[in-house]
Amino acid sequence: MGWRLKVSHVTRVEYDGEARSSYNEVRMTPAHNVLSSRVVVRPAVPVHTYEDYWGTLVSSFDVPEPHRSLTVEAVSTVETSAPRRPALPVTEPDPSMGELLSRTPMTAVDGELTELARAQLSGRDPHETAEAICEVVAARVEYMPGSTGVQTSAQEAWDLGQGVCQDMAHLTAGLLRAAGLPARYVSGYLHPRPSAEIGEAVEGQSHAWVEYWAGEWLPLDPTNRSWVGEAHVVVARGRDYSDVPPLKGIYQGPPESQQEITVTVTRLPM
Repeated sequence: MGWRLKVSHVTRVEYDGEARSSYNEVRMTPAHNVLSSRVVVRPAVPVHTYEDYWGTLVSSFDVPEPHRSLTVEAVSTVETSAPRRPALPVTEPDPSMGELLSRTPMTAVDGELTELARAQLSGRDPHETAEAICEVVAARVEYMPGSTGVQTSAQEAWDLGQGVCQDMAHLTAGLLRAAGLPARYVSGYLHPRPSAEIGEAVEGQSHAWVEYWAGEWLPLDPTNRSWVGEAHVVVARGRDYSDVPPLKGIYQGPPESQQEITVTVTRLPM
């Protein structure tokens, strides 16, 4: 049985001076089983929505007037699903999945890691191969907040031996692709405390994991060495982080700005 979760994601940008205008995209609305959602922007401007190439719901808006700060608040209520490992017949990837078998700058790995990925195929079905690759990543890369940045590549995280969930997802996706399994980078939210009481608001976090293709898309969380379940909320999918940033935009104004992000997750009664 899944959970019902309320997710509040607030991003506040403070400019070092006055921004004359800004143009923005937001990917903060859950992808499935959404009971309610809203995106509110301050300064108040119209918000338009569309579905991007990868099927993610995007909220876009422009702020044409001068402003010194920008606040985006996304609040959603969603129902999640319990983890599962279906045993379905494995089919060959469709030619349209070529993009999800290809290397990207963030997921590319060297020849040695490619061979390591292919070695995980030996005597294993695709599900076992994917789990083995997740274990390889988790054993090598220590989760350490602040150790890497949004531009860190999979290979850099492997060489460093440290990273965050984004790095582990990039590395796992790169190794899955090297082993011949189409893989998607997934971004969303994670409820960090399964023991929290119903109605208790806890500090959550943006999170990243992967999905691999083996007759259907199956999700794995390499950071937590687990199948994805009721604590995970899917927001966006793509080749890597560059396809799914929660807030992306450009502005005219001072060269520096600061960003503050708050994510709160509350489990609600079903």
